[in-house]
Amino acid sequence: MKTIYFFDLLGGAVFAISGALMAGRKQMDLFGVLVLAGVTAMGGGTVRDLLLDKEVFWLHDINYIIVILAAALGTVLLKRTFKITNKVLLIADAFGLAFFSVLGTAKALSFEFSPLIAIIMGVVTGVVGGAMRDILCGEVPLILRKDIYATAAVLGGSVYSGLIFINFASNISLIIALLSAAALRLAAIKWNFGLPVFNLPINDERDKFLK
Repeated sequence: MKTIYFFDLLGGAVFAISGALMAGRKQMDLFGVLVLAGVTAMGGGTVRDLLLDKEVFWLHDINYIIVILAAALGTVLLKRTFKITNKVLLIADAFGLAFFSVLGTAKALSFEFSPLIAIIMGVVTGVVGGAMRDILCGEVPLILRKDIYATAAVLGGSVYSGLIFINFASNISLIIALLSAAALRLAAIKWNFGLPVFNLPINDERDKFLK
């Protein structure tokens, strides 16, 4: 559990960084940076805990808030020293997605939910915070774009659930699943591939009739 807790804090920090970077792109003030970092890092886990009818994780552990604030402020300070590109934002988001999708799955399994529900909760944990961030910034959420995004979260959760099912050590399963999800998302970013697009042809005559 200590390993899971460490990765949970680390994932929060990484997602907070992606939120802070997005705030910088939108030229927000310091308050906006902190809000966006917090929403990105805590949004998915909050929705997950509410759906599972469990205590919201950050309400009873101030370490999450401390880590998120530190990561956001650190990002602001580093931005003055280093050039941070859009690719850095995507990479930070990819690792945040990997961390939280696997950890969300692990948390649901620890409450004895079925593997399918656990994987769904992993996806919720991984994608909802980033979606909230994008919506607040007036962007189309990554989950709704052609990119491989939620699929990477499904992969991470599935790998973790599968390894736990065959009695792999929890820590090793966690690391393998994290790397699997991150690798798929990073590969999609690098080579710009995604799932097939559902393209519904429009019948012009029928469209005119319906109008």
